[in-house]
Amino acid sequence: MTTHRLTAHERRVLAELERDLRRDRRLDRWMRTFRPGPRSLPARVAAYRPRGRTVALLSAVSVALMVAGIVTSEPVVIWAFAIVWPVTLYAVFRLLCRWTEG
Repeated sequence: MTTHRLTAHERRVLAELERDLRRDRRLDRWMRTFRPGPRSLPARVAAYRPRGRTVALLSAVSVALMVAGIVTSEPVVIWAFAIVWPVTLYAVFRLLCRWTEG
């Protein structure tokens, strides 16, 4: 911030505020260790950048669950596949988008 446009009084007030803020140890510690708070779920999902290994693992699990669901017709396996499959598709989509950007 440039202070050359401030009047002498404003510079003194600003300097006093800065001195007071520097004396506050709790604020100083908080400012040094500050990390932005948790983002909302949609923001975290949109920022998801999967690695190739993660996508390969999700794909393998999806195929295994699909085969197990076809062979056994167990509702638990079918529901597990129904949960893992959209996540796999989204991860593949995000990985392909990342590869085509660069």
